[in-house]
Amino acid sequence: MSAGRLEASWLNDAGLQRLLALLGADGEEARIVGGAIRNTLLGQPVTDIDIATTSEPGETMRRLQAAGVKAVDTGMEHGTVTAVIDGHGYEITTLREDTETDGRRAVVRFGRSWQHDAERRDFTINALYADADGTLRDPVGGRADIEGRLVRFIGDPEQRIREDYLRILRFFRFFAWYGHGRPDADGLKACARLKEGLAGLSAERIWTEMRKLLAAPDPSRALLWMRQAGVLSLVLPESEKWGIDGIHGLMAAEQALGWPADAVLRLMVLIPLRKEVVQGLAERWKLGSRVRDRLVAVSQAHGVAPDMATGDFERLLYQGNPQAITDRMRLDIAALGTDDVGAQSLVRLLDHAGSWTRPSFPLSGRDLMALGFDSGPALGDALRTLEKRWIDSGFSLDRDRLLADVPAPE
Repeated sequence: MSAGRLEASWLNDAGLQRLLALLGADGEEARIVGGAIRNTLLGQPVTDIDIATTSEPGETMRRLQAAGVKAVDTGMEHGTVTAVIDGHGYEITTLREDTETDGRRAVVRFGRSWQHDAERRDFTINALYADADGTLRDPVGGRADIEGRLVRFIGDPEQRIREDYLRILRFFRFFAWYGHGRPDADGLKACARLKEGLAGLSAERIWTEMRKLLAAPDPSRALLWMRQAGVLSLVLPESEKWGIDGIHGLMAAEQALGWPADAVLRLMVLIPLRKEVVQGLAERWKLGSRVRDRLVAVSQAHGVAPDMATGDFERLLYQGNPQAITDRMRLDIAALGTDDVGAQSLVRLLDHAGSWTRPSFPLSGRDLMALGFDSGPALGDALRTLEKRWIDSGFSLDRDRLLADVPAPE
């Protein structure tokens, strides 16, 4: 079961060592588990550190509180308590086994077997444990799968999926982040056979997984295999006739131009950008207002001509929605290919948008009221006329010059 020793700077954190000692005292045991170990072995950043313990949740809470450590109930019925120490949160979960599952949630029984705790998890790469001194514990062969970049279900893939159908999406999400080559054949077949179970999942859970998948360095292979397995058409039917070829151009543009990973932009290339389509998707997935508005805005944005003059482009940014305009430009650049002359012109305009600061119109209604205007339609019309004149000047007319041109109020 021992699989060598973990070397990681975070392992020496005083707060973490204090927690492990606290939870591992008096006959109990505590180990780091899951993602922190996986990412360290893969040479990837570690953001969260989770702890597994034989201590039952009530006892975990008692020990933390007695030691003056802030403890938060984040799911004690499932064995989870969060400890906050030195400003860092650590999720602590009691070893457990599933006694009942319905494809969405499980009834758990707390236990003391590290082997049983590992066997109830989803993938081998997530079932590695480490003692306080870094000794690795590998009950299900996760280290070899990490070295082979293989995402593999623990035990029977179909049984794991029937316990929670979200694991189908997690299979592809973890493949996007950590897999190489082809997905595990048994896992892929199980996902294809049981994909109809996804219909029972909440929209929020589906979007959360899809967003994480789309945020991977390059999700294109995972999306291809999702499409092959019939999974993508179930969760994102808008993509079925549209296709996923656009993701390859976007990946190439991101890599060539240094664009950061953007899950929402990547979603845009997978669906027809028509207002009724994106509104339907936003409603079905219960997208937040920020994502919904961004999708709707880009569905209504017109493309930028590659030969547009810089001054005209700045006026477009001022009068339009800069996020939607630049989103559309990125999509057009990806579709054209970065070697295209038109795409290169769009890249220059896009770079200009990145350094452009929206100018502030130097007049307000109060300025015109001081000249005798009453509040009402005439004041609004005069302000709009003056703002247009200011925009047409390339934003160069100052306040005094604009006031000198104000027509007398009627």
